[in-house]
This record gives sequence, C-alpha cells and structure tokens, in this order.
Amino acid sequence: MDIRNYITGGEDNNFFLFAGPCVIEGERMALEIAEKMMDITTRLGIPYVFKGSYRKANRSRLDSFTGIGDEKALKILEKVRHTFGIPVVTDIHLPEEAAMAAEYVDILQIPAFLCRQTDLLVAAAETGKFVNIKKGQFLAPDAMRFAVDKVRESGNDNVAVTERGTTFGYQDLIVDMRGFPEMKKACDCPVIIDATHSLQQPNQAAGVTGGKPALISTIAMAAIAAGADGVFMETHQNPTEAKSDGANMLPLSEMEKVLTKLSVMRLAYNEAEKI
Repeated sequence: MDIRNYITGGEDNNFFLFAGPCVIEGERMALEIAEKMMDITTRLGIPYVFKGSYRKANRSRLDSFTGIGDEKALKILEKVRHTFGIPVVTDIHLPEEAAMAAEYVDILQIPAFLCRQTDLLVAAAETGKFVNIKKGQFLAPDAMRFAVDKVRESGNDNVAVTERGTTFGYQDLIVDMRGFPEMKKACDCPVIIDATHSLQQPNQAAGVTGGKPALISTIAMAAIAAGADGVFMETHQNPTEAKSDGANMLPLSEMEKVLTKLSVMRLAYNEAEKI
C-alpha cells in the first residue's frame, strides 16, 4: 500500500487518523476496536490507520504493564491488518526492533523521548516502511527537521512528524499551535497532532501518569484549525480498565461524536484556505 497516498487522499481532503489502544492487551479487544473504528471512519471519509503498541518500554514504574509478548502482539496487529485491509502502526524502541516489527506493520513510530536516536531512525528508515516521528517534549518544532533528515538521508522519503506537547513545568504539557505551520515548513511532510498524549500529566507522585481526556476534542480541533494533517488518538472500550495510559484515552463510545466534529472543522479549514 502507498501509505502517503492513502493517508492524504481522504474524501474532501479530510484529515487522516491513527487510533487504537495504547498497547495490545489481547486479540478480541484489538479486533473490536478496529471494527468499530472502521465503521465510523468509513462513514465519515477519514483514512484510518489502526494504532497499537506491541510493547511499552517507557513506563514510570517497574511493575507497570508492558505487553503480552512481542510476537503474540505483533501477530494480533497483523491479523487486524489482514482482517480489515487497513494499515497498522506500532512503536519501536531499539534499532534491532525495526526489521522485526516491519514484518507485521506498515508504519513504524519513533517515540518522542527517542526522536534524536540516530541509530533508531536509520534502522526504521532502512526497512522502507513509512516512519512517524513523535516530537520530543524538549524540542522546538523546527528542530524536528533534523530527525526527518536522518530518515530521508537514509533513503526513505516516507515520513511524518507528530506533535505531542512540550514539557511545561514538572507535571504538565502544553501544545503550541504555532508549531504546526512551523513543522510543516521545516520538515515538508505530513504533521499530526497526538490529541491524547498531549493531555498527559506525567511524573505524578504515585508513579502513574494522569491526564485530561475531557480536552481531547478541544486540542484536536485547535490543531486542525492550525493546519494539522492527521490526528493520533488512543481509545479503549473502558479506559478505566486499560492496562496502560487509561487516564488520557478517549472512550470508544465517544469516538464517533468527536470525529464528526473534527471532520466539520477540517471542511471549514479547507474552505478557509481557499480565501
């Protein structure tokens, strides 16, 4: 699949969507989320990519849930891919994971904390897969061009960048809307808003990250108005029972309402750009 054409070729040039659970907890939950999301996005004309981490390496505490096993989770991602005929995206954390994950998924995602890791970016690029790089919470938007250059200079022009908030004090993140046009100009590639991780409240005393999921729609609509091409969201049937990042997920039952709002905002943005 031509991923770049797929994600940017939506009906009426709609935004594209990366959405799914934080981490794969099992086959049934993954397939249920994918089926529901396919139904919604097909009706709204939103190009959809299923998102799921096969393993979570960046956890606050040693006893935090990290996954059900790499191969088992990757095979579930592959089943989602084949069952619904859609691309899937997952994170990688070490250079040696790139080739392994590339056998099962269409898009390799670089976590924000690792966006400067040259060996990781090069390994992802060399698989030939589309690469989505999350902007570090410590970087200015235009500095992301250097991460993008590492992928392109490794022979891969299939790349996107994702805003996921900038560290604001010790326990909060803030999204600077100026970053979207700045990154588009500096990186010359699709720019995505991570509307769930941008609302995290990290470094809590209990060692469990908090969040403000009630503001997901607000952040996503503002980002689309600022020129974001895509939206990244984590969702779950019951976020309170999710094994990772439940505090900032959008309940699956609320997805249709939020995505409908975002589609209307995108149409308004498209019309405004014609003026």
